Amino acid sequence: METGLEHKFARFGETLEVQDGAVIEGYASLFGSVDQGGDVVRKGAYTQSLAALSREGRRVKMLWQHDPAQPIGVWDEVREDAQGLWVKGRILETTQTGRETAALIKAGAIDGLSIGYRTVKAAKNDKGQRLLTELELWEVSLVTFPMLPSARVAAKADNPADDAALREVAAAFRDARLKLARG
Repeated sequence: METGLEHKFARFGETLEVQDGAVIEGYASLFGSVDQGGDVVRKGAYTQSLAALSREGRRVKMLWQHDPAQPIGVWDEVREDAQGLWVKGRILETTQTGRETAALIKAGAIDGLSIGYRTVKAAKNDKGQRLLTELELWEVSLVTFPMLPSARVAAKADNPADDAALREVAAAFRDARLKLARG
């Protein structure tokens, strides 16, 4: 999917990629999971909406707690995969709410994701659950309490080398723990 993150400067003919913000990613929706409202999103429910957004050159909005007056960043990638609706984006720390949100995520105080949408097609099953088969996706918010408890975000290190270093430290701890367990 084309993200449209590049800005072109005619004077130099260069292309620069926007890099501002704390990178986050995670699943905003998981197929087949029942949320706290009794809704179940079916695989393919976002296909039409994502295609329309792409055709129109628009993006899914990143909001704070579903508040349209508080955009906090940009979703650079939004796609369906076998598990659900996967998102990757940047919280813009150049804004006050963005700085606060990034700090809350890094501290582990906030990690919920929630979708804002309009139902296009749905049906009830014999359990009284609403099966959502087509949705018009408007936004994905960072929230305190997601309707789907398993819809979570994971903060990424600002520097990819930091991610590798963290993996190495985790592996060293795991190896040390295994040695201790063996005696």
